[in-house]
Amino acid sequence: MSALIETVEVRVPAIGDFSDVPVIEVHVKAGDIVKAEDTLITLESDKATVDVPSPVAGTVKEVLITVGDKVSEGARVVVLEATAPATAVATAAAPIVATPAPAVAVPLPPTFSAAAAAPPPATATMEADAPVCELRPSEAEPTTAPSKITMPTPSEMASEQSGGGKPHASPSARRYARELGVDITRVTGSGPKGRILPSDVQSFVKGVMNGSAAAPTAATPAAAGSGNQGGQGVQLSLLPWPKVDFAKFGPVETKPLSRIQKISGANLARNWAMIPHVTQFDEADITGLEAFRVALNRENEKSGVKITLLAFLIKAVVAALKKFPEFNTSLTTAENGDVSLVFKHYYNIGFAADTPNGLVVPVLKEADKKGVVDIVQETSALARKAREGKLGPTEMQGGCFTISSLGGIGGTAFTPIINAPEVAVLGVSKAEMKPKWNGSAFEPRLLLPLSLSYDHRVIDGALAARFTTTLGQLLADMRRTLL
Repeated sequence: MSALIETVEVRVPAIGDFSDVPVIEVHVKAGDIVKAEDTLITLESDKATVDVPSPVAGTVKEVLITVGDKVSEGARVVVLEATAPATAVATAAAPIVATPAPAVAVPLPPTFSAAAAAPPPATATMEADAPVCELRPSEAEPTTAPSKITMPTPSEMASEQSGGGKPHASPSARRYARELGVDITRVTGSGPKGRILPSDVQSFVKGVMNGSAAAPTAATPAAAGSGNQGGQGVQLSLLPWPKVDFAKFGPVETKPLSRIQKISGANLARNWAMIPHVTQFDEADITGLEAFRVALNRENEKSGVKITLLAFLIKAVVAALKKFPEFNTSLTTAENGDVSLVFKHYYNIGFAADTPNGLVVPVLKEADKKGVVDIVQETSALARKAREGKLGPTEMQGGCFTISSLGGIGGTAFTPIINAPEVAVLGVSKAEMKPKWNGSAFEPRLLLPLSLSYDHRVIDGALAARFTTTLGQLLADMRRTLL
């Protein structure tokens, strides 16, 4: 098949018995480049919200409708210039996304099939690994392949269980709120019939930042049983953020938050509110390891590769994760509310990188398959890209466990916040020479402070203590990583 540039007319697909359905959102304009399955327009009947996606990748040539127009099945809505194999363009079908409106709970018509929700505006730099569930058609429905829809947030499920109903929001707004850690039940919609749009989510976050709106609250899954099962969500009730005229007390200067601060702030608030954090403190004797590291750098001075303590920390953490697999897991909630624990059989280690705009977390993939020199080279390259603001989204995704090292700055201990959906994070402070009793006398030893924050729903205190003890033994004698 040869690639052709063809004009494709996108029409309203089969929407059951509905007609004169209002257009509530137009996501594209002439000249926009779209991918297959990108949402072009959103319709809303009395019973369902419908996203009409692009059947092919291409460029928007013309948009034939505007917000407020009413359309029926077969109506022309968008004209695309598509570059695709001729047969593929000719046979491309336009699946639609359907979500129930808040006031009426009815099943979808048999003619509906679910398709992936459209992505939100590209503002989040760190994507949460949101679990997905499959919506399978019944025997009476067309035998199309099942597709994926994004699982509602715990706050949305809690709202439904308490009788509040599902928030009236577009799929793109839901996903945008989920990535920013915003409780969408607290967002006021400005669209038709009070529908929540992505711009409403953004306005809500801005309101929280400047103090004009209450901070977003989240439903906190309660720990139950052995601590590794989630319970029903409970809605937090927080006081509004205090509004203070600081200029009354002296000179002030107002500066906007950086983009990283805005995005990470919402994620950190969500993680701190929803995860029952406990922090285990310990020390690792790295006297021998530091002497070995210095000797290696002296021997390889001409190579230009400077071995860092972080590389050894990553090797030791991977060995500890293999011995304690509970630390290499994530909690996931099924559509019916059942909570499960996902054990990962890969070892991707995130590390906090200090940049002029704030901390970001690049992820070193397949750390278990790399040597110390390889780790040094890859982490140095990732840290450099982070400082230059050139990290790609895939370079900050897929982490299993995060290391936040402040040893180059100072401090004795701190309580790092877990990077959801991970279940633990290791904080490392500045190593200090201390007297250590060896059984007969005190001798100077270089001790590295460790601060392990963990999700108490998954990990208990005894297991955390065993993990830090093992990690300390590995750092004291890296030969143990070979066992």
